[in-house]
Amino acid sequence: MSEEKNKLKDENESEIKEEKKDENQEKAEEKTENQPKNEENEVVDKEQEESQRYMRLMAEFQNFKKRTEKEKKDIYAFANEKIIVELLDVIDNFERGLQHSAGDEKVAEGMNNLFKMFKSILEKNGLKEIDALGKEFDPKFHNAVMTGESEDYKSGEVMEVLQKGYMLKDKVVRPTMVKVVN
Repeated sequence: MSEEKNKLKDENESEIKEEKKDENQEKAEEKTENQPKNEENEVVDKEQEESQRYMRLMAEFQNFKKRTEKEKKDIYAFANEKIIVELLDVIDNFERGLQHSAGDEKVAEGMNNLFKMFKSILEKNGLKEIDALGKEFDPKFHNAVMTGESEDYKSGEVMEVLQKGYMLKDKVVRPTMVKVVN
């Protein structure tokens, strides 16, 4: 009996060894089969990653181009701003001079023509006077320095312009100095 048991035991052990051998072979085959798949997956992942990186880089470049184009337009649009702002004092003094030049009519007419020409050149370059008298006070365009009472204007309206304001294109370069009704 013990021989039979030993035989059975030996047979079982040999079967187990064969099963283990088969399993090891299958695992080895799976590894070799999976290895190219893993390599293919890695390559595909890298390609997708590079593609996404490329797309982000292209989007950043497009944004950069748009931003620099806008900045360039702004530079051209407001390149003359500094000199025009300085010339606003000249315009103010010109207007004051015209108001007080009642003595010689020919000189007054010549100064008036010169002033119109000067102002038209500035207007061609985008300078616009801010219309304020009788308008609702707007802190974006007006600088209230005084308040007062008036029967001609409603509360919150500009009743007097103390200094003209100007815009260059769509930007306020000097707000209008005004007196507002209480």
